[in-house]
Amino acid sequence: MREQPIGEAVENDERAEVIAYHGGDVHAAIHTLLEDIRHLRRQLALAEGAMSRGMTRGWRPDYDCR
Repeated sequence: MREQPIGEAVENDERAEVIAYHGGDVHAAIHTLLEDIRHLRRQLALAEGAMSRGMTRGWRPDYDCR
């Protein structure tokens, strides 16, 4: 048996929880996560529009964080 690093074990647990929440339907889980991403990007765009440049000292959001 291969030992998993702590970070990898947590990621696997999160994946399993998301899939279990959707009753084992992987496609539904992916759809929900993609909708969450779209929502958060819209929220980030709204926040960017509401903040002044001086408040963020020139920071601009990066929509493709990895």
